[in-house]
Amino acid sequence: MPYDVVDAHLQVWDPETVHYPWMAQDPSLLHRAYRVADVGGELHEHHVDGVVLVQSADNRADSEHLLFQALSSPDVVGVVAWVPLDRPDEAAAQLDHWRAEPVVGVSHHVDREADARWLVRDAVDDGLHVLTERRLVLDLPATTPELLGHVATIAERHPKLTVVVDHLGGPPLAALRAGDTATWARWAAALDEVAQAPNVVAKLAGLGRAAGPGWTVDDVRPAVDHAIATFGPDRLMAGSDWPSALHGHASWEQAWCTVATTLDGLDAAGRACVLGRTAVEVYGIPPLVAAS
Repeated sequence: MPYDVVDAHLQVWDPETVHYPWMAQDPSLLHRAYRVADVGGELHEHHVDGVVLVQSADNRADSEHLLFQALSSPDVVGVVAWVPLDRPDEAAAQLDHWRAEPVVGVSHHVDREADARWLVRDAVDDGLHVLTERRLVLDLPATTPELLGHVATIAERHPKLTVVVDHLGGPPLAALRAGDTATWARWAAALDEVAQAPNVVAKLAGLGRAAGPGWTVDDVRPAVDHAIATFGPDRLMAGSDWPSALHGHASWEQAWCTVATTLDGLDAAGRACVLGRTAVEVYGIPPLVAAS
């Protein structure tokens, strides 16, 4: 039987054993180890069949940590790891080393690169061929209109590569709340452009953080509604973005329920796509083995 409900974007980390450069700028709230077990029984209370772990640092140590967590937790159904895409030979060797591991995709924090055009470098283009050959998905936190434009470019260059836009491309919800409709319009146009590529999928995750302090579910609805109209439910997947989401949510449960609540305008088939079916199909998650 299939996995019906999947949290497609959950992170774990351990700052005692792995270097996370971004922690120097983040609040101390996140400066401790987080593991899948810390979510506790909330996953099962909300009938989540499994989670996809996504890397939070562009280094091999973080990915190895995720793979160990996958080995330790039956809730993990896939890992989106990191390899050096701008060094294709090294990337290929690393993926070959992980051939028996549950690696379903690769991610790179293009939003943290000093070179704004990193994603469209020739060397990176060669690295994307490596992913296509291995039928792996590319996850990208393309959180500006410019980066979304680059996603559209590589999606056209690599039509057999599935690209997942994390965090819904960074919708400027705080700006919209403040009445800045021009900034919102630029993001919406960029998302519309990238959605024209049939091999691009998006994640509904991290929206509470994007909306800013004091947000409500209604504050994040405009982004979800636009994504549904642009991509359709079959090209959207839900993710808690936990524990990063603790910036804007009190718990994993609140982060997950926020996304689920914004889908109340969809029919049962549409909700099923966003809450699990899309993730299962995009990441190639194998069927859940029924208990004997």
